[in-house]
Amino acid sequence: MSSTSDQPLTTSEAQQREIPRRPPEVDKYVDTFLSIVCDTKRRYILELLAMPGDKDTHQLSEMPEVRSGDIAKAIGLSAATTSEHLRQLAYIGLITSRRAGNTVYYRLRNHELVEVFDKLLVALDKTYSEQLRSE
Repeated sequence: MSSTSDQPLTTSEAQQREIPRRPPEVDKYVDTFLSIVCDTKRRYILELLAMPGDKDTHQLSEMPEVRSGDIAKAIGLSAATTSEHLRQLAYIGLITSRRAGNTVYYRLRNHELVEVFDKLLVALDKTYSEQLRSE
């Protein structure tokens, strides 16, 4: 590899690099995960469930629950559309639900993945802001 990180790789260095390979089922999971969380309304749901105050909470029992109707109201969607978004987030293991009578409550299931995704969003916000300033 080149001695400094801002220097491009030489042809021989580039040829020596190996593309990371994962088992096909892991690649499929990653692709599904990214396609699901890259929807604006689903990102809003994750952000709602990870509101400030619970960022340091890693115990599942301490994570706040939000009623599905409150989620729908907060993001401005119908109950049916919100339910579909919630189903997809549950499918990839980011959230879990609990039913109490006719009410369904949702909470984060995998806080670590949500935190990492949040860091990605912060980095993207910063990069976008820098691009705007350079134009």
